[in-house]
Amino acid sequence: MDNTVGSLTQFQRSVIIGCVLGDGYLRFFPGRKNALLEINHSAKAKDYVDWKYFVLKDVAGSPPKIRKGNGKRVAYRFYTKELPELTVLLYEFYRNGKKIIPDNLVLDPIILAVWFMDDGSRCGSSSFYLNTQQYSLEDQKKIIEKLKEIGLEARLNRDKSYWRIRFLSSFVDRLRELIADKIIPSMKYKIELNPVETWSERT
Repeated sequence: MDNTVGSLTQFQRSVIIGCVLGDGYLRFFPGRKNALLEINHSAKAKDYVDWKYFVLKDVAGSPPKIRKGNGKRVAYRFYTKELPELTVLLYEFYRNGKKIIPDNLVLDPIILAVWFMDDGSRCGSSSFYLNTQQYSLEDQKKIIEKLKEIGLEARLNRDKSYWRIRFLSSFVDRLRELIADKIIPSMKYKIELNPVETWSERT
């Protein structure tokens, strides 16, 4: 983690991009110059949030905290510091307050692994999905092209009134080859048949 890009290492940058593609949110707080990243998951994903905090600790604010919402959901979240690099990413990944897929996006295995831990799912042993319903249909087509650049073939898949991305079954082994060793233990159930202990139990 010593290959720095500004105040971020290359590994941190890839993790952040994976978060932004998935469940993370870049935002400005009122009156502030630079953007920050909010990591916010269900408290059931505590181990995963703790891992993200461990990776981003030197650019993060306070450690993750439990937050109870108005309903039954209990969240576990933290914020990064405000960074110029995050401001650049915000302008690349958002248009009119909505997430987009920028033309200059280049996927790597870390980005894809984090994105899959956020938004990936599977049904059985050969149906693997990225739940990209938040993106426009045009952006999802762009994602498919970006996946091709790293040797993965995928198609649009109807999910009720929305669309998501389904990896072709013949490319599931390639998907595993790229990301399986980068998925933290508590998220292995998304990619492997036999999940193991949590990340925190290994550290």
